[in-house]
Amino acid sequence: MVPANGIYKGLLLLFMAATLFNCSCGQEPVPEEAGTLSVSPSSVNATYEAGTTVLTVTADCDWGVSAADKDWCTVSPSGGIKGDTQVKVTLTTNRSGKPRNTALTFRYKGKTLEVPVAQGFSDEDVPPAPGEIVVPEGYVLDWNEEFDTPGRPSTADWWYETGAGGWGNNELQYYAPGSYNGEELAFISDGSLKIQAKKIGGTVYSIRMNTTRGWQYGWFEARLKVSDAAGSWPAFWMMPKNFRTWPGDGEIDIMEYAISTQGRNRSSSSVHCNAYNWPKGTQKTHVQNVSNAATEFHVYALEWTASEMRFYIDGKQHLLFKNEGKGYDTWPFDAPFYLKFNMAWGGNMGGTVNEGQLPATYEVDYVRVFTKK
Repeated sequence: MVPANGIYKGLLLLFMAATLFNCSCGQEPVPEEAGTLSVSPSSVNATYEAGTTVLTVTADCDWGVSAADKDWCTVSPSGGIKGDTQVKVTLTTNRSGKPRNTALTFRYKGKTLEVPVAQGFSDEDVPPAPGEIVVPEGYVLDWNEEFDTPGRPSTADWWYETGAGGWGNNELQYYAPGSYNGEELAFISDGSLKIQAKKIGGTVYSIRMNTTRGWQYGWFEARLKVSDAAGSWPAFWMMPKNFRTWPGDGEIDIMEYAISTQGRNRSSSSVHCNAYNWPKGTQKTHVQNVSNAATEFHVYALEWTASEMRFYIDGKQHLLFKNEGKGYDTWPFDAPFYLKFNMAWGGNMGGTVNEGQLPATYEVDYVRVFTKK
């Protein structure tokens, strides 16, 4: 005979097994996420013009996306979750003169999906759209100031030189730290920086402002509208961060404009060093015609490498200065330089003044610095 307690144990075991069986059969298993993702359309084909294409991403899991060439192709948002998500693919204008291609890479559940991006080109020069940042080929944007926020320029990016004394050029103005006696002389409005020379009391006050940062080599450009007031001398130029002596340490003048000495609608670019400078009359310089310089904006640029400097107005080169390989006297330009905007009044280049034409205004739409990739 089977002992009673053995019967009880056997029944208990059968009951527990049945309970477990019923529980497991009464619940559906929890499926694992399959990890699927699709994109519609499955490719981007665009004309040379800047524009945005919207993609629909359908996924059953979290995902991320990035563009292979971020210089001209950007994607937003950079990721999403389960469900449908709209993704914007934005391309800049293609100015390379040839088609260009890249890809968007979607990553999800350890997998990847690539969406090809192709952009055509135009056989003609393409003017930039308003506000578009055109990156020179082989460069990336390192720093820029678009002057979109009204008020005073940021002291995090700019500092002022102040005082009188002629500044080595017999200039007549007194440089103020942004304003003088409640009169704003450097201010941002309507999307541009205004630098003014203004007579306050018996003195003409103006601005000489500099970037807090410096760069050794790069592409430097600004979109400028100068002043035709007789005696005004607006400039966009560069000086060495570790300045000791002039002209030994060098000076780079990207744009200088003075109707009293150069004539109306004529802008110059120059390079100064020990071997080449204006006191000797040996500076490397060139004066270029610029139509409507004081009534329209023009882009003035410098491309500076270890071997040469190229100066441009509206994309056209007008001065080339090469490193002759003869040492510091001819090329002190392997060091960081900072950018400068100022408007002098009178002096050696400002020439004959007419205070009846004050205040004189010099406008900067933007300034941008690009460095090599």
